[in-house]
Amino acid sequence: MFLKNSKFICPVCGGKLFNTGASLKCLKAHSFDISKQGYVNLLMKNVGGRHGDDKLMLNARRSFLEKGYYSHLRDAICEIIGKEHTLLDSGCGEGYYTSAFAENNEVFGIDISKEALKMAALRCKNSEFAVASINAVPLSDNSVDTVVNIFAPESLSEFSRVLCSDGRYITAVPLEKHLFSLKKAVYESPYLNPAPVTEKEGFELLNIKEVKYGIELESNEDIENLFLMTPYYYKTSREDQQKLEKLTHLTVEAEFCVLEYKVIL
Repeated sequence: MFLKNSKFICPVCGGKLFNTGASLKCLKAHSFDISKQGYVNLLMKNVGGRHGDDKLMLNARRSFLEKGYYSHLRDAICEIIGKEHTLLDSGCGEGYYTSAFAENNEVFGIDISKEALKMAALRCKNSEFAVASINAVPLSDNSVDTVVNIFAPESLSEFSRVLCSDGRYITAVPLEKHLFSLKKAVYESPYLNPAPVTEKEGFELLNIKEVKYGIELESNEDIENLFLMTPYYYKTSREDQQKLEKLTHLTVEAEFCVLEYKVIL
């Protein structure tokens, strides 16, 4: 849902965008159609980057997350965020986390995947969504209180630019043993995830919270969906992928690190 005066800015001239009903338009007449699902495409053609998650990955992630397997992580992030903030969800995906943030905050979501934003905009009617690159966030300088980034690429310079003087950056990354049992079921020699990097230029670390628990997967559908929503799927041979096809039960590690930073301006 776009307000009359959107907080998003024109990616061409940087001017304010106004909701005309069918589009967002700036004073220089640059116009961007609002899709029937309720998002707008502000991605400039000269901005590089991949096209984002595809339907296969998005559908798998939506099915998996809606069963509550990562609700502990979602709740931990919501607790850190608090209430009544203006928030950018960068790399918001299909909107599972975004919808929770929007219960108590004003939320703007961006993602490079149109397919993801179709899902997010339909799921979360009280937020604004735009197809955009993290390297060219369509928001004004010092316009949000909080930036959240969950398992997505980051652009620290852009996050610093859009954050207000006392703004916070909150990010979630996997810990070393996250999903290690899933890897063991697929690979001959599974490896641990790299340890989280806590130092970020332009930001002061305020808090680290680890969220660890076990997940009991009782169906092949859930096991397959978990694998499909990870980066491993597209890097794995068909032979190794087939190792999961007959599994009906798997206990896996859910281990996350949530890091909270203050911007240094």
